[in-house]
Amino acid sequence: MRLDLWTSAFCAPCAAARRVAGEAAALVPGLAVRERDVAADPDGAEAVGIRSTPTIIVRREDGTEVFRSPGVPSRDQLLVAVAKAL
Repeated sequence: MRLDLWTSAFCAPCAAARRVAGEAAALVPGLAVRERDVAADPDGAEAVGIRSTPTIIVRREDGTEVFRSPGVPSRDQLLVAVAKAL
């Protein structure tokens, strides 16, 4: 499963989202976290409908989106979403 973390350079909440994603990755073996900057990949951000940063998207192995959080989810919310992706 994969967690995509969309961020931007001047986003204060992005640091909190990065921390929550890191905590989830430390607790869940096999969870791949990929941070993507909207300024560095505007076409990719548009393609997946990113409207604000941070945005976290959790996907199953086949790419199916199971969770999307614009803003910073709690660690527990994120862990539940990751469990749904299994």
